[in-house]
Amino acid sequence: MIPLSDENPTRNFPLMTLLAIGLNIWAYFTTFFDSTIPPEMVLNQYGLVPYNLVHSPVTEYPLIYSSMFLHAGFWHLAGNMLYLWIFGNNIEDVLGKFRFILFYLVCGTIAALGHIATNTDSVIPMVGASGAVSGVLGAYLVLFPFARVKTLIFIVVFVTVIRIPALVLLGLWIGLQVMNGMAVSGGAPGVAWFAHIGGFLAGMILILPFRGMRT
Repeated sequence: MIPLSDENPTRNFPLMTLLAIGLNIWAYFTTFFDSTIPPEMVLNQYGLVPYNLVHSPVTEYPLIYSSMFLHAGFWHLAGNMLYLWIFGNNIEDVLGKFRFILFYLVCGTIAALGHIATNTDSVIPMVGASGAVSGVLGAYLVLFPFARVKTLIFIVVFVTVIRIPALVLLGLWIGLQVMNGMAVSGGAPGVAWFAHIGGFLAGMILILPFRGMRT
């Protein structure tokens, strides 16, 4: 299933959502189309390595944030940005610009720590906005469970678009993350399942306190 759009209009222009998407796209093109630096070097230098953070938390902590804006490939980027665009604008509409970007970064931080907690000895750099975006999805589930989402589905050889509640779509999404995470005991190399889970739970738990926060 691939979400295409939601039927949940916003009142305000989603500036921070678009800014986050723009920064991710810029970082991707800088990583893969700058011929002076190999992409692997960029991902290794600015990605978050769990083993390094565990053993050198002070120096490695900033990489939590640089890693949120790097992606390992086009489809990795495209999937994250699609979900961020569909669901992020409504969360920004509720929180406002400052609280939204703070919420996004906090969820991404908790997501990264969730991955590290289950992969303390991993030396594979973690990159991607998945954890922060997962926080947005968790928040959306809490605030708009019955909002309809136009979703592309594949049934054997047939392809169609249906309107399903966010509760169903996001419930299936997080269920898949949990199944995959449990099946491989912390995630296969390159897939930070427990970052997705941690970010999603953080979003569900934190959205109401953030909404009530004074600014």
